[in-house]
Amino acid sequence: MTLTRRTTLGLAGLLASPAMAQQPFPNRPLRLIVPFAAGGSADASARMLAEPLGAVLGQPVVVENRPGGGATIGAQAVARAAPDGHTLLYGTPGPQIVNPYLMRSVPYDPVRDFAPVSGIKRAPNLLAVHPGVPARNLAELIALAKARPGVLTFASSGVGSSSHLAGEMLKFLAQIDITHVPYRGTSAALTDLMGGTVTMALDTLSILLPQARDGKLRALGVTTPQRSAQAPDLPALAETLPGFDAAPFNYIATTGGTPAAVVAKLSEAVQTILARPEYRARMEALGEEPTPSTPEQLAATIRAESARWRQVIEAAGIRVE
Repeated sequence: MTLTRRTTLGLAGLLASPAMAQQPFPNRPLRLIVPFAAGGSADASARMLAEPLGAVLGQPVVVENRPGGGATIGAQAVARAAPDGHTLLYGTPGPQIVNPYLMRSVPYDPVRDFAPVSGIKRAPNLLAVHPGVPARNLAELIALAKARPGVLTFASSGVGSSSHLAGEMLKFLAQIDITHVPYRGTSAALTDLMGGTVTMALDTLSILLPQARDGKLRALGVTTPQRSAQAPDLPALAETLPGFDAAPFNYIATTGGTPAAVVAKLSEAVQTILARPEYRARMEALGEEPTPSTPEQLAATIRAESARWRQVIEAAGIRVE
């Protein structure tokens, strides 16, 4: 019987597949895609992780910046990659957690197209006000906002940023009316906050805390559910507003459909690195809290974060075009 070329190729593929399945993972360099431009916090953290991760896995890990589309372009590249674990996403709250609610559509399924690997870190934000604001703590700030609806302002590094969403969570949980003032980046927002142009900001602790220590701002609390080791003297906002948690977390994911054994190996490698005292010390020096997790734990965290932020985003009516 004569075999067609297509049949021959199909049989060859079937015969080759067991051998391919037996290849060790990883069998070539891995790509760690950062959905932001080089030079930012996510890029720095990804590069800090890449070298030791490559050493543990036995293959180089190459950081690849794919900025644009509010982090959707880089996320889409991972979603469309071969489901073999060689393409990783450096995840922030954007791609899977908040973009599906901030945007009319995203070019991937935020759940099905990704396989959670491990958490990496939480970076606590700090609520700080201009020193001229007559509020010494969060309770006094809330009372002031209720007495002056729409008058107090909060700065952010842009619409849909973590600092914007943290402010919206404050509005939502405290039931106060404060006005959002978006900037193009934290630097410009910080300048106006110290100058008294805006009332407050909920932004990166490592940026705002030094200004508060110098008396240029007044720190009222951190956005993690518990007090931060970086500023143990400051209360968590959740001590006044139960349930307040606006500390953006970062994680590693890979392409949906990747074999569970491959995902488990990736997760164990990341957790191994995050358990090293010297690595944790480097993160903590940057004001970051390591958050290693199993794939199952990370999946649960992503689900919980998505539900929580959806409520805040929909209540605020935020849209990013």
